[in-house]
Amino acid sequence: MMAATPARPARILAIAGSDSSGGAGIQADIKTITMMGGYAMTAITAVTAQNTLGVTQVLALSPDMVAAQIDACLSDIGVDAVKIGMLGSAEIAAVVADRLEHAGIPTIFDPVMIATSGAALADEDTIAAFDRLISLATLTTPNVAELAALGGHAGMALRGRAYLAKGGDAEGTEIEDRLIRPGNDDIIWRASRIETRHTHGTGCTLSSAIATGLGQGMALDDAIAAGRQFVRAALLAAPGFGQGSGPLGHHAVKG
Repeated sequence: MMAATPARPARILAIAGSDSSGGAGIQADIKTITMMGGYAMTAITAVTAQNTLGVTQVLALSPDMVAAQIDACLSDIGVDAVKIGMLGSAEIAAVVADRLEHAGIPTIFDPVMIATSGAALADEDTIAAFDRLISLATLTTPNVAELAALGGHAGMALRGRAYLAKGGDAEGTEIEDRLIRPGNDDIIWRASRIETRHTHGTGCTLSSAIATGLGQGMALDDAIAAGRQFVRAALLAAPGFGQGSGPLGHHAVKG
């Protein structure tokens, strides 16, 4: 891996869906990676029509097109770290796994299943295809509902891979995020909850921030800490847009 410097930033490939309102998905990924000093590239898996109130349409791209985007980035500019978000179909999940399985690139997998608004973004077949991606990922970042769908802590223990159990959507005034790694003690981060309705894209932002940290050469726990700090700052800087779950203030945060 080339050393990341201001002149040669870490090259981060975000593989995810597009959010037309700009708060989550590829748009949140690009903003996060850029504000943290990385160079953002994309492989778009699906196009969504959505805003702060919900998702109205989803159109998945062809697996071949997703693969071609990944190949284009890997073969020319190169990639220091990957973030995987919304996949759109089981076939796309398989193609992404095919391309990354032996690439040896640090990878953060955010197993997106449901949008902040509550809209389903992955069907049962797609969720079933997540296992290959979990097996190749450096870290998987499920929220409470996603962790339950993956079989809970017991299910993740059987997979034997590192994961960050996020607590942002749990009840209570304190947020707890727990890094669980086979053969290592858990690392726990706790912080007071930021009371706001503007939480659209928090998972996308965190996973992209962690990937950027890894691409910049950080240790995993340091990258998570930096990512959490970025998300909290972006929550506090939310511009107040929209009538529902509004976007974060990526524009106001320097990583």
